[in-house]
Amino acid sequence: MSLVNTNWLKENLDKVKIIDCSWHMPQTKRNGFDEYKVKHIESAIFFDLDKNSKKNTDLPHMLPDIKSWKDIVSNMGIKNDEQIIIYDNSDVISSCRCWYNFIYFGHNPELVHVLDGGFKKWIEEGMPTTGDIIKIIPSNYTVSEKKELVKNINQIDKNILENEFNVIDARSLERFEGKVPEPRKGLRSGSIKNSFCLPYSELINQDHTFISKEKIYEKFKSTGYDVDKNIVFSCGSGVTASVLALAYSLIDNKYMPSIYDGSWSEYGKN
Repeated sequence: MSLVNTNWLKENLDKVKIIDCSWHMPQTKRNGFDEYKVKHIESAIFFDLDKNSKKNTDLPHMLPDIKSWKDIVSNMGIKNDEQIIIYDNSDVISSCRCWYNFIYFGHNPELVHVLDGGFKKWIEEGMPTTGDIIKIIPSNYTVSEKKELVKNINQIDKNILENEFNVIDARSLERFEGKVPEPRKGLRSGSIKNSFCLPYSELINQDHTFISKEKIYEKFKSTGYDVDKNIVFSCGSGVTASVLALAYSLIDNKYMPSIYDGSWSEYGKN
């Protein structure tokens, strides 16, 4: 159950920890935290995707080190046995990246969920919001890193020859085929050799909910890949790759999300 719907969350607001992980592409000139301060779901804690990523790197949204993650989550007051619901108000469904981070650092996947439709659907349905920011009591969160869930550039290059896993890219087809420039400066256009494109937007309905499991299965089947083979997801900066990973978890409940963390922000430099 990687997803929960708005009605479920409304009925369980006092039983879960809620995270607002709204993040917006730079060109939108929107600020997730500024919007959170004005209006958010009651008792939600803000998760800053940029600040809570690896420091001392020019690559966006790279996983932080294990100590940093322990401090980040402890300062959010979250405990290891708590159920977490993550939402966003972002066109790129950034809540999925936060979902992936928690699973990578050892939170029980059965306790980490994304709100289907996000804040947009919550508001459209007239659900309650607030501008009040809760007082957080820090916890003592423990971390267990699952390094098998992330790939680096050397593993990606090695796989081109050995074909141990399939790489699926969540970017638009135009970016994947190199027909348009990359939004980040200094990157060449194109894609990883032998990878396949499945734009994350094809898995999302107009109201920001995920399409049905049956349609998701057909989308993955259309790649021509064996849907039971190991799959690694990539994109521009690791955000929308996580959207594909969550979608795949809906049709394979044993799947643990695997991401090429550097994604095209790293690979496009080479």
